[in-house]
Amino acid sequence: MANIIVEGAPRETRGKNEARRLRVSGKVPATLYGGKGEVLALAVNTKQVTAILRSESGHNTLFQVNLGGKQEPAIVKDWQVDPVSGNLLHVDLLRIAMDVRMKVKVPVHTFGEPSGVKVQGGVYEVVTREVEVECLPADIPTEFKVDVSGLALNQSLRAGELPIDAKKLKLLTDPQTVLSHVVTLREEEEKPVEAAVATTPAEPEVIKKGKKEVEGEEGEEGAKPAEKQEKKK
Repeated sequence: MANIIVEGAPRETRGKNEARRLRVSGKVPATLYGGKGEVLALAVNTKQVTAILRSESGHNTLFQVNLGGKQEPAIVKDWQVDPVSGNLLHVDLLRIAMDVRMKVKVPVHTFGEPSGVKVQGGVYEVVTREVEVECLPADIPTEFKVDVSGLALNQSLRAGELPIDAKKLKLLTDPQTVLSHVVTLREEEEKPVEAAVATTPAEPEVIKKGKKEVEGEEGEEGAKPAEKQEKKK
C-alpha cells in the first residue's frame, strides 16, 4: 500500500456555518467509522481527498488518516459534491482492518478495436463498467484491463473471462454477466417502419393544428386547445 496520508482533526461543532468555515480554510467535513473504533466527526484536507478520488484507483485507494500522530487505514466509502461548483461537500471514511477480506467494486476498462467492428461492420457496446470482488485490502486492484481486439460479431466479454488472480481475489459478480459485446446494426428492421410511415394517409388539416406534446405538468395543462363553437347565420 502506498504511503498516502490524509490529515484530519476532530470536528467539535456541526451545522452549515461550520461547514462553510471549514471549506474556506481548505478542509471538508468527514465521518470516520467502521471496524472496532468509534464513529468520529472529522475535518480533513480537501486537496488530499480530492486527489485520491481523481486517482486511478479512485475511492478504492487505501490511505492513512492522520489524527494527531495516530494513523488509521481507511478508504473513501461515500462522498457528496456540489452539483453546480463541483466542490467536495462531505466524505465518509471507512476504517479498514488489513487482515479482513472486504467487498469492493473494481472498474473494467477495455482497449483495442474489435474485429467484429473493424472487419464485420458491427457496433461495440459496453454493458457493465465494473465488477464486485472480495479480497484483502492490500490486494484491491486498481482496475481490470482487457484487450477486446479479438472480439468478433455477436461475441461478448463476460465477467468470468476477466484476468483475475484466484489466489487473491474472489469474483462476486455472476461470471455470466455481459460486460461488453459486438452487435449488428439492425437497418433491415428500420426500413419497413420508414415505408409504413411513408404510406400513412395524410391527417386532416384540423388534426395537424392540434396541441403539441409538452413535457411536465405545466405543459400538459397549458397545451389544451380551446374549443370553437359555430355561429349560426
